[in-house]
Amino acid sequence: MHSKGYVRIATITPIIQVANCEYNQSQIIKTLQEAISNDTELAVYPELCVSGYTCADLFFQNTLLQETENAVKALCEFLKDYKIFVVIGAPVQVQGKLYNCAIIINKGKILGIIPKKYLANHNEFCEKRWFTSGFYTKGTHKICYAGQEVLFGCDLLFQHKNIPSLIVGIEICEDLWACIPPSSFYCEAGATVILNPSSSNAIIGKSNYRKALIQQQSARCLTAYAYASSGFGESSTDLVFDGQGLIYENGHFLKESSRFSLSNMVTIADIDLDRILHDRLNSNCFKEYFPLKDKETEYTLIEFETYDKEHKLMREISPHPFIPESIEDQNKVCEEIFSIQTIGLAQRIRHIGCPTIIIGISGGLDSTLALLACVKTCDLLEMDRGKILAVTMPGFGTTDRTYQNALTLMKKLGVTIKEISIQKACIQHFQDIGHDISIHDATYENTQARERTQILMDLANKYHGIVVGTGDLSELALGWATYNGDHMSMYSVNSGIPKTLVRYLVRWIADGNINKEVKDALYDILDTPVSPELLPPDIAGNIAQKTEETIGPYELHDFFLFYIIRYGYSPKKIYYLACIAFKETYCQKTILKWLKSFYKRFFSQQFKRSCLPDGPKVGSISLSPRGSWKMPSDASFHIWFKQLQEIEKDCNYSN
Repeated sequence: MHSKGYVRIATITPIIQVANCEYNQSQIIKTLQEAISNDTELAVYPELCVSGYTCADLFFQNTLLQETENAVKALCEFLKDYKIFVVIGAPVQVQGKLYNCAIIINKGKILGIIPKKYLANHNEFCEKRWFTSGFYTKGTHKICYAGQEVLFGCDLLFQHKNIPSLIVGIEICEDLWACIPPSSFYCEAGATVILNPSSSNAIIGKSNYRKALIQQQSARCLTAYAYASSGFGESSTDLVFDGQGLIYENGHFLKESSRFSLSNMVTIADIDLDRILHDRLNSNCFKEYFPLKDKETEYTLIEFETYDKEHKLMREISPHPFIPESIEDQNKVCEEIFSIQTIGLAQRIRHIGCPTIIIGISGGLDSTLALLACVKTCDLLEMDRGKILAVTMPGFGTTDRTYQNALTLMKKLGVTIKEISIQKACIQHFQDIGHDISIHDATYENTQARERTQILMDLANKYHGIVVGTGDLSELALGWATYNGDHMSMYSVNSGIPKTLVRYLVRWIADGNINKEVKDALYDILDTPVSPELLPPDIAGNIAQKTEETIGPYELHDFFLFYIIRYGYSPKKIYYLACIAFKETYCQKTILKWLKSFYKRFFSQQFKRSCLPDGPKVGSISLSPRGSWKMPSDASFHIWFKQLQEIEKDCNYSN
């Protein structure tokens, strides 16, 4: 999976017995076998899991320390035939001092031993009673442990032999809770994965706080973060440990173990290095980092190796990445997007001081959402809705269904209605330029789009108003707009919203507390095929020109758009993910067909995006040329097309 940018990681919490190192060793081996059978590459165990975290003054017993070392030696012997990177916790005695350590094992070799820096010594914790802080240890120092000569110290990082960008840093439990966790410095030095062997007890509310802490550190450092805590088997004399395992990536939750389990817990997820590296390339924090003199550290990089196997991806790939998974999150996102649209438009109207909002209404999804945003803006500014001049402009392709829906919306929302047919003006224009009206080509279609835009612009001049654009993000990506036609407006409220999300927003509004006739019209609009209605209807009067039959399914294009712009993925990776996400909907050949179409249109239509009107950014993706997306209009897409051809060749089919 390395070629696709994925690395498999696991948090493991074995059932232990306090101070029974032989038993604990057996449970660690048992869980390792499960992890290895699932092709795990990186595994982290809880803090002091070989001996048990709650040994208390038994840590002063040489017998326990020796048995711990023997158990680690046995684990090394077991792991010598496996290419898995394992972090286990154990007490380690060095020069008369005892340290709470993470021991890193790969192919039977101890790559390094890292002592805990920040010892928990408050409330129920008294680690300083037994352990010494590793703050002043250096990774150039060598010790003899478990029959091996090993580097010992805090300034150790571990780099994959074949993936230079896979660098692992280790911090231990309380280190994460520090004002500036060691992982902050590890990540600035290049670490892309942080593993944390921990022993955090369970009290009311602590689990959520712990999750928030890990999420924030993962987001702040743009890193994958795997956290494994102690569980059942630790002493319950004063504390209980819930065995929480957590995996985050750039602040996004990936996987969590069950808490309070009476059995071994192995929690596995695939982390995406491409996503981590892309976000770091876009982060000023990583570009501008200069180490402070008193914090500057030279890290020792130690090489490790893992298997690279093809396996089923262990992470959910949503076919609709712009739409949150949970209903609660969906409602919050819709409310926030609608607020961004209305506040943005309100600011523009107040700044200009214009008394009128001009908007073209077609009875389609985009103009519907834009009209709803205009109405909400008027309500917000305490303006009469009659200040919205909604214009319906029937043309050669307008059907009765969309026309009636447009009229219903305008009437029931209380806006000013104006109807202007464009047919006569377009026929005159065809005569003026010598175009045969029976030839339904780009000239035939674009004439209508530009005529509509001219009407709206002239009305804005006449009524001292502002033309609100209706085009969405998906159309901008595909160039599915007439240059200087529907491509142009004075403020474009939908420009940051992809088609799949436009549809969801309209449904969210329809499902809310709204006039029944408006609600019915909205539901019918949602059921109407997406169309510019520039070609004549069929003989039954229904829409003949269906956008998705021409340019492809919007849900596919929005999927492609998300991963191309948000994470900079390659065509091969996007195709791979799309085949997973849409396996029940589209065949691989269809996915590749529209992926090729998307890339071709995206590159060829940049010139339209280079001169877009203003419009609010509502999510992580915007194609505005004023900072959000800068791209030459004449850039070659040869290297992307080359990858698409390689996919086609590998799949043994051609379009």
